[in-house]
Amino acid sequence: MSILRLTGVTREIGTFVILDGIDASIALGDRIGLVGPNGAGKTTLLKMLTGELAPDEGKITLGVNLQMAALDQGRETLDPNASVRDTLTGGRGDSVFVGGQTRHVVSYMKDFLFGPEQAGTPVAALSGGERGRLTLARALAKPSNLLVLDEPTNDLDLETLDLLEEMIDDYPGTVLLVSHDRDFLDRTVSAVVVAEGNGRWNVYAGGYTDMVAQRGEGVTAKAVKTEPKTVREKAEAPSLPAARRRLSFNDKHALETLPARIAALEAETAKLTKTIADPDLYARDRAAFDKASAALGKAQADLAAAEDEWLRLEELREQVEAR
Repeated sequence: MSILRLTGVTREIGTFVILDGIDASIALGDRIGLVGPNGAGKTTLLKMLTGELAPDEGKITLGVNLQMAALDQGRETLDPNASVRDTLTGGRGDSVFVGGQTRHVVSYMKDFLFGPEQAGTPVAALSGGERGRLTLARALAKPSNLLVLDEPTNDLDLETLDLLEEMIDDYPGTVLLVSHDRDFLDRTVSAVVVAEGNGRWNVYAGGYTDMVAQRGEGVTAKAVKTEPKTVREKAEAPSLPAARRRLSFNDKHALETLPARIAALEAETAKLTKTIADPDLYARDRAAFDKASAALGKAQADLAAAEDEWLRLEELREQVEAR
């Protein structure tokens, strides 16, 4: 049963061709991983598959009963002052409706490694890993048959990563994900779709390791050479933007200094988390609690941004060295 179908789909950004006349279909229950070099258009393709972006040419047909759930990767929609219970129930009682059945929120929390005593804990007092698990729990509590994950392993602790892999394995619908994590892809997907350059995407059965065995090279290598079909494909359309072909002085400096900044932000986050965890602080000094909550939110956002930037630059360095 097809839930998504692409017919002659083309999408360009300036002179860069992301898709060129692609025909494809995705069935209920498929686990699809989208991979390719930075700048290849993976996130753009993901947004097109979910109807967020329209093609320049062609047609994308979505299933009539399609219900999508997506992880809030930045956790921006979490209310720092809301409790774990209210975040999962929407503030409506003590029950959640999951998988067609009603469950008590505390029982559901246990599936995501939360103890009963944490039901009333404010989001601001949770660790980064706990926030990741809460985001996952909230996403999977929504009725859906399509789970969309864009770089889901970023900023996850090992416990949450293991939990995410289990949830994907048990998920009854279709999963579309973008990831650079090769081990994660090997454990979660049944097919890998690879950006080959010049608007072409090839499908390989299995995980990332299976794809490499079939393709003969990984995604950090140069795009597989194929004969061009159209005049547009003969124009220069690199698999990576020209600006990303080398490490600049600022890039190298950032690679050297970001680890220390990340360590400092981790220490600051731990300190603020401990402050907010004081069960009497909210009642004793609401202003101090709000100030610490705001500072914690900023520190966590800065930490996530620093880690993302380090990961981007590290991947760029690997790509440059692979040439």
